[in-house]
Amino acid sequence: MSRVTTGLILGFTVLFALLAGGIWLFLLTLLIVILATKEYVCILKHKGFYPSFKVILFADILFALLAYLNRFNLLSAAVTIASITAFMWVLFKGRQPYIANVATTILGFVYGGLFPLYLIFLRDIGSQPTYNYLIKSTGDCAGRGYVLLLFFTVMITDIGCYYFGRHFGKHKLAPIISPNKTIEGSIGGTFCALVMALIIAYMIKLPVYHAIIVAILIAMFAQIGDLCESLIKRDAGVKDSSNILPGHGGFLDRTDSYVFTLPVLYYYFQYFVYDTNTVTAIKSFIQGLM
Repeated sequence: MSRVTTGLILGFTVLFALLAGGIWLFLLTLLIVILATKEYVCILKHKGFYPSFKVILFADILFALLAYLNRFNLLSAAVTIASITAFMWVLFKGRQPYIANVATTILGFVYGGLFPLYLIFLRDIGSQPTYNYLIKSTGDCAGRGYVLLLFFTVMITDIGCYYFGRHFGKHKLAPIISPNKTIEGSIGGTFCALVMALIIAYMIKLPVYHAIIVAILIAMFAQIGDLCESLIKRDAGVKDSSNILPGHGGFLDRTDSYVFTLPVLYYYFQYFVYDTNTVTAIKSFIQGLM
């Protein structure tokens, strides 16, 4: 019962933020990123590594503000600043193992901070944001449909993988990292992703061929994200990232399927669906070679 209640509360809260966008999506995403970062640091301590929570938090907030202000062009500079800060922290205040602590700090703000914040960039595709201090009005934009497609397709992929894996699973997908996941479950999850993507694509008037490509990308990277989080936990010797969500574990456990799909889907939608100049440039380049 607690699992269902927690799932419903989380689902409707995220759905509201996705539809509303602006300050609501910014606050919810930042909150999840901060809590997931705390879980990540705790997991790594089980392994004997000591990434800096303060440095990762600084980077997370910096990335979040750039995402909220739609300043994608400053993201590489922010990653550079955060990476140098990680080295300086170890240089002046760190402890052994030095190299691992720098590496896990950088991994922390990239994996747990930067990648999830692509949700805001994806939501803002096609918008013309106006700013009044911290209140942002985006209006209608293509990104609203894109994030809804992502949200429901990832969700149904997870459900499909679980159902088909439990009822038909015989061949292990990654026996060392996650013994319960099967190839049959993966195929079933991909099929469910295709069905859901086609339904949402019809509703938001996205061409069928884009829906098929997006479904495959989501199914692939959602499952890879799930396995990668399992890899981190298994290597550190922990079962769940935390117990903050009754029946669901922690925020890392609930968002692992989105971590890699968000940046992948952002780049696909931005440069192959919304902005067709990229496709035109690729076609011209190929024609020039021929």
